[in-house]
Amino acid sequence: MNNIRCHRMAFIEKKVVYFDEAGKQNTDTLLKLVKDYLAREGIKDIVIASTSGETGAKASKTLKGLNVVVVTHSSGFHEPGENELQEEHRKTILANGARIFTGTHALSSAERAVRKDFGTIQPLELIANVLRLMGEGTKVCVEITMMAADAGLIPVDKDVIAIAGTGRGADTALRISPAHAASFFKMRIEEIIAKPRKFQENLQKRR
Repeated sequence: MNNIRCHRMAFIEKKVVYFDEAGKQNTDTLLKLVKDYLAREGIKDIVIASTSGETGAKASKTLKGLNVVVVTHSSGFHEPGENELQEEHRKTILANGARIFTGTHALSSAERAVRKDFGTIQPLELIANVLRLMGEGTKVCVEITMMAADAGLIPVDKDVIAIAGTGRGADTALRISPAHAASFFKMRIEEIIAKPRKFQENLQKRR
């Protein structure tokens, strides 16, 4: 008689939302999904990408009372010396107790200048383009998590929720185990809360 060993497979089932299309029209639904997820999971730290500050302001209201970190474009992203964060949204974000971080993009840095001036892609931008296989929002979620960790605005020993989008607004939310940029490959994308099912390359110029 053959001995047959039965191995129990340990797993959990969770709901993932896939939006039909990428874009800012998903923002309000995404923030509600994240709020419900946070209540179930007990996570207190959220990182969210916001260019003009509109999405950051919405998140600061919806998730008020939690550690919400709004990560903006770096100054000079589009025009030298220009910061795209609008003053009215900055005031709302801060009034709701959220924090704002503006810094060099973790997945481009000075390598963007090398690509622009010499036409040669470097490792950081190669990593960014690989992450875009899951959508622009996935790439940005990873990037802003590193940036917030390096700034000391989120813990690196607890899971966080990262929120980003495709161009404007928010359409992607991931549960991430954070890491500093110097320990990038220790970061883990643990769960997908929501993301677009169909998406195109971000139409913003990669400058």
